[in-house]
Amino acid sequence: MATVVVLGAGISGHTAAAFLKRKLGRSHEVVMVSPNSHYQWIPSNIWVGIGQMTIDQVRFRLDKVYKRWGIVYKQARAVSIHPEGDESHEKAYVSISYVSGEKQGQTEQLSYDYLVNATGPKLNFEATEGLGPKHHTVSICSYDHAAQAWKKLQESLDRMTSGFRQTFLIGTGHALATCQGAAFEYALNVAFEIRKRGLENLADIIWITNEYELGDFGMGGAFVKRGGYITPTKVFAESILSEYRIRWIKRAGVYKVEAGRVHYETLAGEYLTQDFDFAMLIPAFAGAGMTAFDKQGNDITSVLFRPNGFMTVDADYTDKPFEQWKASDWPSTYDHPIYKNIFAAGIAFAPPHAMSKPMKTANGNPLFPSPPRTGMPSGVIGKVIALNIAEKIKYNHPVYRHKASMASMAAACIVSAGYGIKHGKAATMTVSPIVQDWEKYPAWGRDIRATVGEIGLAGHWIKLFLHYMFIHKAKGYPFWYLLPE
Repeated sequence: MATVVVLGAGISGHTAAAFLKRKLGRSHEVVMVSPNSHYQWIPSNIWVGIGQMTIDQVRFRLDKVYKRWGIVYKQARAVSIHPEGDESHEKAYVSISYVSGEKQGQTEQLSYDYLVNATGPKLNFEATEGLGPKHHTVSICSYDHAAQAWKKLQESLDRMTSGFRQTFLIGTGHALATCQGAAFEYALNVAFEIRKRGLENLADIIWITNEYELGDFGMGGAFVKRGGYITPTKVFAESILSEYRIRWIKRAGVYKVEAGRVHYETLAGEYLTQDFDFAMLIPAFAGAGMTAFDKQGNDITSVLFRPNGFMTVDADYTDKPFEQWKASDWPSTYDHPIYKNIFAAGIAFAPPHAMSKPMKTANGNPLFPSPPRTGMPSGVIGKVIALNIAEKIKYNHPVYRHKASMASMAAACIVSAGYGIKHGKAATMTVSPIVQDWEKYPAWGRDIRATVGEIGLAGHWIKLFLHYMFIHKAKGYPFWYLLPE
């Protein structure tokens, strides 16, 4: 019997565990290790953050689902990986530390035949002084953070109702932050809620971003075919922000937050400030912080992980100029180049480079978005890893046949621009491929026939439908495996 250990029950890890158990059945063991007690559908956290959904509408308990599926579930945090075992363990193992229950604080060594690292990111609020829910800003990166954001937002709405003007600052809270799309959605939804209450004349809403141009979204921007015209996402982003009366600060790297004030550095090297009453700023991401050791106990963390803590996979990490970056640099099977039975899924894998052109301020500090790997790509990667492991276990395939390069994968995205069955709005956009391929598509970097976008009420209905569809899928309800990632 083979044992597959999955670390992390987010979109990628949960998908991998589900398909692994479906393919392997009772003959083999699938173990899930996650410090979280709940699965959460992260794309809907923006609606929790504006009070349109409750926490329980975006989450469900993991233990009941895994018990029904026959997956061993351990609410614990992975601490270290030992891919060669050690003197007391013949097999490879991962050391975990329990975070709840009777075993809280205890450690355990889990032997594995295959390991899937899907821990997701550490929300690195510490990288920006004063950032985060424990300090001066709110977040929507988790359901509890989003609930806190709604509570704080209500305070500002109440002040506006009493006639006091409020400044809302929304965007990225670090010079290398990613997830601009989620922050962008939240800014539009906050503006929508303010307008719905007739308070827009008392609101100053500001979008602050590390993007060189608006609409970069960490993927170097895109050209979208809409209504027969080809439009850059820069124009789309600027036009919708203008429509929602949101002004913007771009090419800005936030490096410090004080009560009611943000400090940021511009690409030109200026050090400026912006006051606020309410601020939701996305933090930088880092790896989960695991260590690794060889059979003799030597530290090999730098072998398994990149300096940022994300795992090394089958990508080309050669340090080369931006002009030499290629689509083929990106991974396709997500296995480690030395330890082929270890995989990294979703945000846990280290990208070979950014998708946006790297920039430095006049003072020499990096200022550009990190590449996104959330949502649809994470789900697809988790499934592909599961299929490859299952085939290896059941049929001993000599190579991993299933591939999921973000340089050949398309992605669909729905940008919420306001919640409401009758008056809501969202932009639906498909991008193909996610990573630009300038050799295959020299004119646009992507297939312009498959990179399209529309905005309207129908988009909101679709996003709302997908919320319930993906919750259905994640709970493993009938025919879940037929639904797309």
